[in-house]
Amino acid sequence: MPDDATPARLPERQNGADPLWSQAADLIQAEITRRGLQPGAKLPPERELCTQLGISRVTLRKALTHLVELGVVTASHGRGWFVAASVPTREWPKDLESFTATARRKHMKAGSLVLRQDMGVASLDEADRLDVPAGTPLLRLERVRLLNDVRIAVDRTLVDVALAPGIEDVDFGSDTSLFDELRQRGVELDRSETTIEARSADDTLAEHLGIEPGSPVLVLDQTVFGRGRRPVLLSTVEYSGDRYRLRTTLQSG
Repeated sequence: MPDDATPARLPERQNGADPLWSQAADLIQAEITRRGLQPGAKLPPERELCTQLGISRVTLRKALTHLVELGVVTASHGRGWFVAASVPTREWPKDLESFTATARRKHMKAGSLVLRQDMGVASLDEADRLDVPAGTPLLRLERVRLLNDVRIAVDRTLVDVALAPGIEDVDFGSDTSLFDELRQRGVELDRSETTIEARSADDTLAEHLGIEPGSPVLVLDQTVFGRGRRPVLLSTVEYSGDRYRLRTTLQSG
């Protein structure tokens, strides 16, 4: 919803057993649906919502927090409340799929904001993980990843450019897929070794994702291998905890 939009007054609350914050949450969610607000649309300021609903700021915050837990809205520090992106669910660890491919499969639009794209050399640790000599030229690519223009994750990637000449000159500032660009250069990706852990967002990450510092983030650290079992790239992706979900199947025996 544009900042200067004048929202229609929400329906009157109904007397009943549900607490006020629950009724308010239902009304806000109904209004989002009625207006057809898309992910990333901004809700009216808290003061306006309190007036429309006839509730206190404390009650409104409880309602909005509940909607955050349901994945309906999300908060952006200093900017207000927004309609949340649909949370993409990714099967894991059955497939090796790029962020862009996941978005396409979910009928969503992927995008990127490039924070850094330049050449560097492999440190001792990076060289060990990539199985290359220290000092090997690497592409250092850092991007904010978007789904339907909502900030979902920060992706920091290192690529051995010797395996994909020209990859350093690609414009990754839109919906360009790194995996697709590698395949176009004859690099067939086979598997990844991944660790997953929960962390808290520091100030810099929170600013990139538009979330509160200290908010939970899901961190995927990957080494991606090619068909010849040689490491191709290293990737650390930090997902906003309320905007991404991983799903897997565990089998006994």
